[in-house]
Amino acid sequence: MPLPNKMRDSYSLERVGDIRCSVGESPLWCAEEKAWYWVDIPARAIWRLDAASAKLRTWQTTEMVASIALKESGGLIAGMETGIFSLRLDDGPMALEEKLGAPAEGLGPGMRFNDGRCDRQGRFWSGTMFADIPAARPLGRLHRYTTRHGVSAPIVSDLLVQNGLAWSPDGRTMYLSDSHPARQLVWEFDYDIDEGAPTNQRLFVDMNAYPGRPDGAAVDSDGCYWICGNDGGCILRFTPDGTLDRRIDVPMAKPSMCSFGGEDLGTLLVTSIAAGAPAGDEWAGAVLMMRPGVTGLAEARFRG
Repeated sequence: MPLPNKMRDSYSLERVGDIRCSVGESPLWCAEEKAWYWVDIPARAIWRLDAASAKLRTWQTTEMVASIALKESGGLIAGMETGIFSLRLDDGPMALEEKLGAPAEGLGPGMRFNDGRCDRQGRFWSGTMFADIPAARPLGRLHRYTTRHGVSAPIVSDLLVQNGLAWSPDGRTMYLSDSHPARQLVWEFDYDIDEGAPTNQRLFVDMNAYPGRPDGAAVDSDGCYWICGNDGGCILRFTPDGTLDRRIDVPMAKPSMCSFGGEDLGTLLVTSIAAGAPAGDEWAGAVLMMRPGVTGLAEARFRG
């Protein structure tokens, strides 16, 4: 679908170092540390950027880590290959890992967790996927994790590549996407904030009508949904009624996830993917920051 010029925005972009992530994902702002975190899935790496000094460092994990969230008790909670883990990032080169709960149902050979984050009440959500994307096997499932109940039974099933998890500012609407080329859909759900239960799944945006596949997402303080258009070289902003009102073109073909942060929550950090990027894409795998002129919401921490 062609976009009117008035919807196309461009901003001054700042590249974070000379990083080139194979699959950069899950950017996250930690206000107390004044630092950004994100992961590189195939590299089994967690990155940290100190906002004041611009100092970068990494920790390795024993298996691929795809999504992270801050914990109220310190450290991170993460969706990895074989389950949900608690991670501590100390002075050494390796993250200290503790597996939480029993494995998710259906998490067998060739499967791993993918996109994830906490709901507004501090429950951790993440979905599984079959890692061989061209095989298009709808084995992915969305799960909820709490300390009391462990890993839930599948909440949503029949997913190819689970992505795009986000919640409205009041927490009463949940968003979920499937970024596989055969799907390219974003759904919304009514969300019971007391029970942590999504219901009434319905189409929010059919991304087949727009540039790119719907990858990672964020919600701003106006309740608008920002989705990375993977393979489309852009980030799209949809209002709560599903209307596209902005497009930001980025210099890489495969932006993967965006997140608001900085001291005023007015900086958008965007990760991207080098694997499978077009030849000559000099920004493939880069991490960039921009100031889009709106503020985001602080990410909820895992409360256990």
